[in-house]
Amino acid sequence: MSDHTISSSLPFSLRIPLFGVLFLLVSCSGGEQDGAANAGSERLSGEVRIDGSSTVFPISEAVAEEFLAIEPRVRVTVGVSGTGGGFQKFAAGEIDIADASRHIRESEAEAARANGIEYLEIPVASDGLSVIVNKDNTWVDHLTVAELNMIWAPGSMVDSWNDVRPEWPDEPLRLYGPGTDSGTFDYFTEAINGSSGASRPDYTASEDDNVLVQGISGDQYSLGFFGFAYYVANADSLKLVPVDGGNGPVSPSLETINNGTYSPLSRPIFIYLSKPSTAREEVRTFADFYIDQAALLAEEVGYVALTESEYQQSREALANF
Repeated sequence: MSDHTISSSLPFSLRIPLFGVLFLLVSCSGGEQDGAANAGSERLSGEVRIDGSSTVFPISEAVAEEFLAIEPRVRVTVGVSGTGGGFQKFAAGEIDIADASRHIRESEAEAARANGIEYLEIPVASDGLSVIVNKDNTWVDHLTVAELNMIWAPGSMVDSWNDVRPEWPDEPLRLYGPGTDSGTFDYFTEAINGSSGASRPDYTASEDDNVLVQGISGDQYSLGFFGFAYYVANADSLKLVPVDGGNGPVSPSLETINNGTYSPLSRPIFIYLSKPSTAREEVRTFADFYIDQAALLAEEVGYVALTESEYQQSREALANF
């Protein structure tokens, strides 16, 4: 697993697909900084460790880069192991912040409490799960929730496109999606199949959404799903499929995710803060900074910002944590 240093000259939309490495190190060699950065470097040092959801990764990466500019002596690491993998590390005290694309489960919360770790859930943005096909797919104009269920349900007998609709090609339907440790997998299976984790197993799975992007873009007969930001970053090589949740086909967009019409595949995404970790000044300062920057940076990387009142509630919750 390799590391790299974030370059602030690289646009957010181009940085998202580059995290084939599952670990990102934000550091600084100590060159000339502006006055604010120099003031910060005299005040703070230490480390902030983040891991978890690949969906939340782009926001955490962007926040980490901006934080570097004002606190260059604080080392921020951002890893990707899926929401479930992140919660395991969080409960074990191995990280300070867990990126999560679903709420923590009771079993995960119990594991954290057993290790003396109280936590605070902070919503940071809203996301829409995107259903994706290859850009050369000419037959799919939309899919219904019932059709998605027929494709992805445990025990599904769908093997070819014409198993979904008879007029579609008699060609193999090859599936791509997040692995079982992913909060995106949990949310999709609950929304489409009625139970979190309920899915056919015979698909190409990866916790790295860029692997899914590459697979779908290279396979004309593919179908997959992942977070909206990864579609935005790779729109030139993929085709977005509108989803009919009962009121006609709707494509995910900042507007439809925000107003709730992209249903049932819109959801909030979170960070979880460890109370022992927020006792350290560098972690608490980073968490405050994250909340302050979340609205702007969420939209820059393709998510929907929450309302200012929601971010203010998070600031107050952190202040009392």
